[in-house]
Amino acid sequence: MPRLIWSGSISFGLVNVPVKLLTATSPKDVRFHQLHKADGGRVNQKRVCSIDGEEVGYSEIVKGYEIRRGQYVIVEPEELEAIAPEASRVIEIEEFVELSHIDPLFFEHSYYLVPDEAAARPYALLVEAMGGTGKAGIGRFVLRTKQYLAALRAKDGALVLSTLLFADEVVDAAGLDVKTAKDTKPASRELDMARQLIDAFSAEWDPSKYKDDYREKLLAMIEAKAEGNEISVPEPAAEPARIVDLVAALEASLERAGKASRSRAGEASRGRHDGGDQAEGADEDAKGARRPKRATA
Repeated sequence: MPRLIWSGSISFGLVNVPVKLLTATSPKDVRFHQLHKADGGRVNQKRVCSIDGEEVGYSEIVKGYEIRRGQYVIVEPEELEAIAPEASRVIEIEEFVELSHIDPLFFEHSYYLVPDEAAARPYALLVEAMGGTGKAGIGRFVLRTKQYLAALRAKDGALVLSTLLFADEVVDAAGLDVKTAKDTKPASRELDMARQLIDAFSAEWDPSKYKDDYREKLLAMIEAKAEGNEISVPEPAAEPARIVDLVAALEASLERAGKASRSRAGEASRGRHDGGDQAEGADEDAKGARRPKRATA
């Protein structure tokens, strides 16, 4: 079930829409506890001073920012409060931009925005107005004393809010040590085959096709161990061979993709044929059922 995270309102122009912010995702991470190997006891974390080795209570802990290795500036709680963003309950939309122009690299976490009881009409208006435009509303809001940049978009009759990273939080690819196409321009034949391979593997996006195989195997292993079964550890898989002949690798990949495509087409054709035979048989049965029986003398 979605959890309530925040309540406030969306503001665009002079229109104000009271909303609630709910969780839109539910990560399924498998979490482990740290245990003492000798007796299985839980391992507790302690806060210990690196200088005197003594355990430190929460009341004795202050916040420090490291300016140089081993040198810190102490910041008091009241100093943080003085510069904290205003605890506003408003998501003020500053502008609308093309959603496709926002690089996915900027997206952080996503939430649902649902209308408060008295806000159904303006909420529906905003969803309807944004739907089909391909635009997202950009605004800022404060959650738990932290200011967030956010993108609002319409999806399936509801509003989705995604927090965004600020520009200075995204690493510029220009600083990466990557050989560009300008440095190593591919041959036209290689490029054609690579694009054919992309076409061969292209499909409609369907998230239901993808499962967390590792998590399923992990939970199955845990369940087996809980039942007292012995677990055998397989040999590690061999490392994939390095590409020696790029053209040969592309050709082999295209041939394999073609075989897989023909196999899928054959299965689909057989399915249609079998379905047609079944439908034809069903029609004959239905005709037989409707045909009146001849009277016998």
